[in-house]
Formats: sequence, structure tokens, C-alpha cells
Amino acid sequence: MRRSRLLYAAGAVGIVLLAALLWLDLSNHGLAWRAAWSLTGEEEPFSQMRGMIEWLGNAFRAMPRTEPYAPVRHVHELPYGVNTFLQLEADPAVRERSMQMIADAGFRVIRQQFPWEDIEIHGRGDFEDRRNVDAVGVVNAWDKYDQIVDLAGRYGIAIQARVDTPPAWSRSDPNEGTLAPPDDWEDYYVFLRRVAERYRGRIRHYQIWNEPNIYPEWGNNPVDPEGYTAVLCRAYAVLKEVDPNIVVHSAALSPTVSLTERDLSDLIYLQRMYDAGVSGCFDVMSVQGYGFFSGPTDHRLRPTTLNYARPQYIRDLMIVNGDADVPVWISEAAWNPVGEPDVPEIPGKENFGSVTEEQAARYMPLAYERAAREWNWVGVIMYWYWKRPDESERGQPFYYFRMVEPDFTAQPVYEAMRAWIADEPQVLYRGTHQPTHRFVEAEGVEEAADGGLFPMALRTERAAFTAEGTHVQIRWRGADSLRVMVDDGAPMVIPGDPDADGWTESIIYRALLTEPHTFVVTSGASFLIDSIAVFDRMSVQLTPPLAAVAMVIGCELLLVAILLLAGRR
Repeated sequence: MRRSRLLYAAGAVGIVLLAALLWLDLSNHGLAWRAAWSLTGEEEPFSQMRGMIEWLGNAFRAMPRTEPYAPVRHVHELPYGVNTFLQLEADPAVRERSMQMIADAGFRVIRQQFPWEDIEIHGRGDFEDRRNVDAVGVVNAWDKYDQIVDLAGRYGIAIQARVDTPPAWSRSDPNEGTLAPPDDWEDYYVFLRRVAERYRGRIRHYQIWNEPNIYPEWGNNPVDPEGYTAVLCRAYAVLKEVDPNIVVHSAALSPTVSLTERDLSDLIYLQRMYDAGVSGCFDVMSVQGYGFFSGPTDHRLRPTTLNYARPQYIRDLMIVNGDADVPVWISEAAWNPVGEPDVPEIPGKENFGSVTEEQAARYMPLAYERAAREWNWVGVIMYWYWKRPDESERGQPFYYFRMVEPDFTAQPVYEAMRAWIADEPQVLYRGTHQPTHRFVEAEGVEEAADGGLFPMALRTERAAFTAEGTHVQIRWRGADSLRVMVDDGAPMVIPGDPDADGWTESIIYRALLTEPHTFVVTSGASFLIDSIAVFDRMSVQLTPPLAAVAMVIGCELLLVAILLLAGRR
């Protein structure tokens, strides 16, 4: 009896010591802290322990399918974008300074609103701005948008035009709300066509509306996935008539778990869009990627959880509905630094989460890195947002997302992103990549090629890239053989072995562990590259030997236990 009490006491002391060591590790950012951070995105010890329990719940739920090796279009471009409101700046010089700083940081895409109400202001076909006649006279409403497009071209920045916000004249009932749809959608399509024709060849990306699944983006009306689907499909046809090369983006759906007529879950809203026949009516699916209260490494997945990992559920729905080859662009992504002591107590202060300036700056580069490593189906990620024209909105929580102040004072997140973009690892991670990817060094000409995974293949004589994976495969044709050099090693000759479509799929590297390596692929003549696939099979390859080791250790422990019990008898 006494021996049993001693054993219980020793066990209790051991548990207390383990708990104390764990707490000490978590409090000092040790190994356990880093492991918990990488899975939960939490930084405080209590939050990490709760988060780990919630993360373990992933094992008991069906996880979203993402088809990481599916070929996806429109994801090989530079992924760095930022939301702008340049139309709100009265001074053209301020707009130019914004574009200069955006380009200087390395951003190459802006998501710029083209509000219908600010261009076709007073009536159908009326593009004069007479709102400030006494101060500035009559102004051509297109002028500032023309300047924005000119500046973007000058600084090498692409525009994603977000076209929404109907003018008051388009609605007969003022009680519907300022963002409510027009009475006659044909007015919107006519305006959309005017914008696309005016900027043909200069603006390639168009987004139709914004967050129609929540109030007030559909006005005071009930949300209407079926109605929005009809709008998107008609807008798609209008834009493609103007220019088949235009890329049409769906409205970004707001992440929410609400199930009301006013606010509807983004997942349910999207499935209803698919049920209404939205397939084929967009080139890019748009989502929002806010982190709220946890960091970008949060891997907790639940349909009722709002975190940076949520777009995986959107991807899952797309795959179920046959859109595995359609990319996702994240229209808005950020963490709101309202956790700073100088931020006043304002209504709804933590509606979008709460972090410090230091955390917001540290999290954003990690968000881009996670997408590059894990989500090959994500293209451009747009930071929310650049700046507002003045400080009049300091009493609203969304104001604090700003990257720079109205006077252009840069926030820490600006410098963090500038540094990250400048030193970004130029590596191809898991996924199937186009040969025109920005990290593939290859000079050549794109050609349409039958049987390709992508619409266009690249004709070249040399391709060089760095890839991180256990297996690297290249799909090619047009030469008898290729020469492949890995990390300056001896060249390997890869013979052609074409399939029925004339393409050869060659594994040019395989290993047990995931590591980065540099590849140079050449041939005596030009050849076509369709794709470069990087596979990460480390966990699959290590599972059998680790399981065998674990089984041996388990058997040995069981044998020791049996011998000890036999000795006691």
C-alpha cells in the first residue's frame, strides 16, 4: 500500500514537473512554443494549449480537398498586390506619390475601385462631375481614372478594377441603401462595357462587385446568390465581347458563419452560386483572407472557424463543382493592429480581430510564404489596404489596417513587406507550375500546344530553376532528349518517351527528404515545356520506416513490461 502511494506521489510530481517545463518552454518561445505556433498561429501559452486541442480536432473531421498538383491558371504572376482608393485623392500629385511608393515596395498589382456612382454620376450617359461646380467647375468624371491608369502603366503596375457601387439615379427606391443593386442591371452592363472599351489593353482584370454575401454590399435587400450569379454570368459575356483576354474575377466573398438573409456563410453562398450555374462565368475565384485573432500559421480547420486557413474550404467547394483548374485570388488580406495602446476605444474595435503593429508587420510576409509553400492554387494576394485620404475615419476599426498614414508615414507592415519582396526565396514549391513562372529562367516564345496541361507551352533551349520537393517532374516535347544538371553535378541525359499526345513526362529528381535544389535543363535544339511539377512525398515515404521503428520499439517495451511482471511474481 505504501509503495503504491509512493508511486502515485512520484507520478504526480512528474506530471507537475512536465507541466512546469512545458509552461517554461511556452513562455520563452522554446521548441514546444514553436511547434504550437506553427500549428495554431497563437503566441500566448494559454491560447496555444487551447489551440493545440482544437487542432487535434482536425483528425476527427473531413479536411478540405485542395488538389495541390492540379494545373491552375493565373497563379504564376507576381503575387504581391494592395488595395487602393486613389479615386478619393483630390490631388493628382498624391496619387502619383502613392503609385511611386507602391512600386518601390515591390507591389505589382493594385485592386482599385471604379465606383459606378463616381463616373456616371448624375444620369444615364452623363459623365460630367457637377458636384463641386462652385469650387472647381464642371469636371470630366473620367479624368482621374485616366490618370490612375496612366500612372499604373508608367510604374509597371497591373490594375484589378473592382466595378460596383451604383449611382443614386439607377434606383427608384432610396431606402434600398447606397450599395443596393440597380433597378435595371442593363445599365450596369452598359457602364461595364464602357469601362472595358475605354481601357482595352490597359486593364486586363475586372472584378464584378464585392462581398455580396453580407450587409450592406447588397443594400437592404436579402442576399441573393442566384441573382448575383446571373449578374456575374452576364458581366462575363459582356467583358469577353470587348476583349477575350480580359480576366473576370468573381466578387470576393466575405468570411462569415452567419446564416441569415442579411449575412450568409461564404461557403453556403458559393455552393448556391454553383447550383445556379456559375461554372464558366469567371476566370478567377475571389476570397478574403483575414487572419482575425490568430497568425498566418494557423492550421485549425473547421467550417465555423474564421482564420487565414479558411480559403481552403472555398477551394474544396470549387473542386467538388469541377473547377480544380480555376485559381483563387485573395482580394483582401491583413491583420488589424488595433491592439496598440494609442488606438482609442471605438465601437466594434475588434470586429476584424486585434493584433499589435509588430505582429501585423510580422504576419503579412508569413502569409505570403505560406501561400507559396502550401497553396499552389492561390495567385495574387492583395493587402488591405494602402491609405485613406485623411484621418476622418480614425473612429472606425477598418482605418487601422492602413499601410501608410494619410501623410505617407509608413507603418511597420510597409517596411516588412518591402524587405520580404526584395529578398523573397526564388523557389518553386509543391504544385504544377507553368514554365513562364517568375522563378523559371527561360527565354523563349509561348505557343499553343495540343494536349498540354496549360493553354500555352514555352518553346526554349534552356530552363533553370530552384525547386524544393522530393520529386521534380518536367513535361516536354520537341527534342530527342534533354540534358539535366542538378546543383552543378554531372549532366544526365533524359530520353524522350512521348505519350499519345506527344508529351514526355520525365522525373528529373527524386529523394527521400524535401530539400531545395537547382536545376538546369537544356537540349541541342529548342523544345517545348508544358509544366514543371514539384512533389512533396516526404511524409508518405517516411511513414512506413517510422511505423516499423515504432512497432519495434513498442514490441521491446511490451517485452520489458512482461518480463518485469513475471519477475514480480
